[in-house]
Amino acid sequence: MKIKSLFKLIIKLIGGFLLFILLYFISAFGISSIEVNSDFKETSKDSIEIHLLTSGVHADLVLPFQNQCMDWSKYVSPKDTKSKDSTFKHVAFGWGDKGFFLETKTWDDISFNTTFKALFFLGSGAMHVTFHDQLNVSEKCIKISISKDNYMQLVKYIVNSFRFNESGVTQKIDGESYFENDAFYEANRTYSLFYTCNTWANNGLKSAKLKACLWTPFDSSIFNKYQD
Repeated sequence: MKIKSLFKLIIKLIGGFLLFILLYFISAFGISSIEVNSDFKETSKDSIEIHLLTSGVHADLVLPFQNQCMDWSKYVSPKDTKSKDSTFKHVAFGWGDKGFFLETKTWDDISFNTTFKALFFLGSGAMHVTFHDQLNVSEKCIKISISKDNYMQLVKYIVNSFRFNESGVTQKIDGESYFENDAFYEANRTYSLFYTCNTWANNGLKSAKLKACLWTPFDSSIFNKYQD
């Protein structure tokens, strides 16, 4: 192949990639603006409080660690954390790519190889579980009061996201954590451009008939649905 022809091919490939990225973001913002379950109303009678929590990039679903409907100690335990503190009142669930979670603990740790695998269906899933005592409502932490039926649908969705061993027990990823109050577990599904950590959180809200986006890869689009 002549150098001139090779150069043209490279230019076409780069142009095609940039066009794909542009179309991806245009589509993502467009579809994210479409709200589903728009008739959802918070309930005050016999309600259960959950929270949406974001790091600014990644959304978590936060539920009571124990209540009359669900005891999460059946699946995850504060004893799996460095702190071993058993007094936590809330548990946050965040799904994502296992390799990205474990190999990218800070933004300085990002590598092309890890990112490429995560974006193009080449990795495996993991659940990041973080235990909290008090949660302060803010722009990054939204409280939602939902019915027991809504709550149990959300619980079912989260439970089904874990990968269980042959004995039906969740599989903790040993020796991995970010803080004193968190742990990682094996999870189902594979991360990609079209199924991100925020897509997982959004789908959880959809499964529980709560306000959500038709589809989104972004946390901000989810939060926008609950802000006046």
